[in-house]
Amino acid sequence: MKTVLIVEDDPINYRVFSKILTKRGGLAVQGTEDVEEVIQIAQSGKADLILMDVSLARSVYQGQAVDGIKITQMLKADPQTANLPIILVTAHAMEGDRENFLKQSGADGYISKPVVDHQMFVDQIMALLPKD
Repeated sequence: MKTVLIVEDDPINYRVFSKILTKRGGLAVQGTEDVEEVIQIAQSGKADLILMDVSLARSVYQGQAVDGIKITQMLKADPQTANLPIILVTAHAMEGDRENFLKQSGADGYISKPVVDHQMFVDQIMALLPKD
């Protein structure tokens, strides 16, 4: 079973994503907004894909406040985690944001919140999951 790591600071969003992915997608989910834990899970190969919230209110790495863009950049720069698919998730869906965020972060995909079409949400994630 494939595992999606959800990096999200809003417990309601986490529950919604988790439910959609387990019920509709048949996927296992893990969640954390602890940056050290995100890196550890990514490096250990325990996640097949990461759903990354862009604006993380409480995430700190080595004493610095970091957002989803920064964490994605760090993971993409590490040869050990560079190929792990990362989808940015954000409520800040203004014109041009998608391209900006993808270019800035090196992420593989972008989903705007709120997630209205649950099947499309699952399909976007399934499309980026590594095939066995």
